[in-house]
Amino acid sequence: MEKLLELLKEKCLTLGSVESLTGGLFASEVTSISGASKVFKGALVTYSAEEKIKFAHVHVDVIKEYSVVSKEVAVEMAVGGKDALNVDVCVSATGNAGPTSDIGGKPVGEVYIAVAYKDTIIHKQFSLKGDRNHIRCMCVQEMKKLVSQTVLQDLQK
Repeated sequence: MEKLLELLKEKCLTLGSVESLTGGLFASEVTSISGASKVFKGALVTYSAEEKIKFAHVHVDVIKEYSVVSKEVAVEMAVGGKDALNVDVCVSATGNAGPTSDIGGKPVGEVYIAVAYKDTIIHKQFSLKGDRNHIRCMCVQEMKKLVSQTVLQDLQK
């Protein structure tokens, strides 16, 4: 995480997150690092559909059509969070950490992560294994990787 924050700081980029299944774990990991405030502006923990709509500006029709566990919702969370938090880079995560498959019939471990950066939106689907907290921790690791990859790809252009 230190490398990611250094890269963002070096490029004068700000970071934010919109988190569902991780419940703020990404933000907690970022802010555990001294100097994170130079880069990290904040997070929205939108655990319920209502909060995704209200704070991350996810459209209710998208949730109805695709469910809260979908790439479409992850993308809208990242884009809406980028605007709401006024950041250069916003990462979002939504998924089912378990223990049951009662979220739109999505299996435990199905996770969608999106990054909104400039005019680019990158998203990935993951099938993570393990218990609830392991899935949440793995999701945070994937969030860090996707932010790093997105920013690095842009800088190499």
